Amino acid sequence: MSPSHFKDTMISSFLISNLTQDWVESLRRWHLELFFIPTTVVTLATLLANPVLLICIFASRALRQETRYLLVANTLTADMLFLILNLATVICNAVKAEVPWLVCELITAVTVAAYCCAILTVTLMVVDTYAAVRWPLRYHDFLPPARTHCILVGVWVLSAIYPFTLVILMEVGRGDPHETVAVCLALISLGFIQIEDMIGIHVYFFVAAIICTLLIFYCYIRLYMVTRAHGIWQRRFSRARVTLLAHGVLLLLYFAPGFVFTLELFLFQDTDISQDVRVWVSTVNMCVFMLLPRAFAPYLYGLRYREISDTLVQLLHWHRRLSQTTVS
Repeated sequence: MSPSHFKDTMISSFLISNLTQDWVESLRRWHLELFFIPTTVVTLATLLANPVLLICIFASRALRQETRYLLVANTLTADMLFLILNLATVICNAVKAEVPWLVCELITAVTVAAYCCAILTVTLMVVDTYAAVRWPLRYHDFLPPARTHCILVGVWVLSAIYPFTLVILMEVGRGDPHETVAVCLALISLGFIQIEDMIGIHVYFFVAAIICTLLIFYCYIRLYMVTRAHGIWQRRFSRARVTLLAHGVLLLLYFAPGFVFTLELFLFQDTDISQDVRVWVSTVNMCVFMLLPRAFAPYLYGLRYREISDTLVQLLHWHRRLSQTTVS
């Protein structure tokens, strides 16, 4: 390692150490570690609901052959992975446990990959709905289960390749592999990467989110234009209107935290912004905004998709009959 590179590494480690210590002091001053209580409650409630829906989907041969239900299952799986890592991070920060920097980087990479996978899958759900309405006769031939499986694998690879590439590049240039940090946050990990690769970070988050948003708007506008002559939009509380409203709210809840995180990256570079503002914005986004779509999603999918709710009722009846047989 050259002397200049060693010096840059030492300066970066010093800045990270100071920043994380200041972050901990702000958390203590404002008692923001108490946010882990609602975070834990919401996360556990969601982790109880998501596996139930996954069991309903994979227990039914008809459901696991449908592209839309495979997309739902992939979204729920990505959400569960995100929630587990997010809760572990919040608890570690609340109890002030020091985490090795490599572990923090890996947690950040997997968390970002899970979040991006959920966003891409939700976008594909809109595209899938558009394709089913636009080409109903060719839809099943165009998207058989095997092709859907390949698409989902591609979504995971696409979501993971960039954050894990950043982790590898950071570790190659790191001097002390055993360095620990007082607080582990995706903002801090990506914030320091952003200093050297600002364009790459913002292209990955902001531009990708814009592309997904434009694609969703295009599909919904085309859906309305294709179906408006069928009269399904005439009634004020028609199924189409209610479905569109529910999906619109859920999409907003999924995308909003990503845009807030992009704002956090801008604030990270702005020296005029106080540390307390950064800590408040990051904590609220991490413990509230990030959880809202994942808390509503399983209940929305369970209520909206009649096949899932019917399968759930059948499983409950089967379990009840089995319990009665066992008791008798």
